[in-house]
Amino acid sequence: MKKILQYTISLVLAGGLLWFVFKDISLSEMLDEFKKADYKWLMLSAILSITAHVSRATRWRILMKPLGYQPSTFNTTLAIFIGYFANYIIPRMGEVSRCGSLKKTDNIPFEKSFGTVLTERIFDVVSLLIVLMLNLILEYDKLQHFFMEQFASKIYLIVGLLIFLSIAGILSIYLFRKYQERLSGVPILSKIIGFLNGLLDGLMSVKHLEKPFAFIFFTILIWVMYWLSAYVLFFAIPETAHLGLLAGLTVLTMGSFGMAAPTQGGIGPFHFLVGNALVLYGLPQKDGIILATFIHGSQMITLLVLGALSFLITLFIKPKIDD
Repeated sequence: MKKILQYTISLVLAGGLLWFVFKDISLSEMLDEFKKADYKWLMLSAILSITAHVSRATRWRILMKPLGYQPSTFNTTLAIFIGYFANYIIPRMGEVSRCGSLKKTDNIPFEKSFGTVLTERIFDVVSLLIVLMLNLILEYDKLQHFFMEQFASKIYLIVGLLIFLSIAGILSIYLFRKYQERLSGVPILSKIIGFLNGLLDGLMSVKHLEKPFAFIFFTILIWVMYWLSAYVLFFAIPETAHLGLLAGLTVLTMGSFGMAAPTQGGIGPFHFLVGNALVLYGLPQKDGIILATFIHGSQMITLLVLGALSFLITLFIKPKIDD
């Protein structure tokens, strides 16, 4: 019942934001703009986006190697695409789905791969904060009022929540390590203890990386490819072809916040944040929303197609059996 309620709320949120964003734009207007688009830029954007996803899959392999697991880049890439596909159905289901995929193809314990995904998410948050700070420094005059309007009332809540979660996480790990032997003596808790140990092993794998510089390199490459995949789509629509790299950085920042929202694939929040941010660069709101729709739609189609293909391919991969 709880999951149904969460799913319903996310659908209502996405639907409400989409209605608000598109209430003054007719479908025929949008289709006319899409007909004028130069789709060779969409192909280039898709290639850059896929490069980012393969880089994420490679970085994930680096995190799993200290745990003694070496899935192929092909299998981790399939898992990544399956995860993105799942996120368009149920928000935040992607993390679970991609770990389930590797459990099937490489017999990697779910709890350990999920621990590495949590580590990834921590680095993603840190990376996004760095991108945000860079964006604010380079585009302060344009963005200061926008951020004050959109986030000022929530900034203390966000910072407070991050501090609380950090302290709670550190305290939980400390208490678990301290009392796990005593708790493991209780039969009903032994399996839970085993699961949590695996989760912590995955979470802490970053401390034992064989190639830390490769991990950092692929982290940077992921974000650069995200940035460029959005930027090149400016050239697909005549009204936005004049926008520069800094506008692309703003789209990356706002789009990342939109994608992090609890809706299916960021639908709604992405369009709202990116569409309104582009107004700061002299675009009419209609053109900003149309570009946001073009960027999000092209990424969504790419990920849905590749996610579905990845799922089908995974069905035919013979599961790995431990020796």
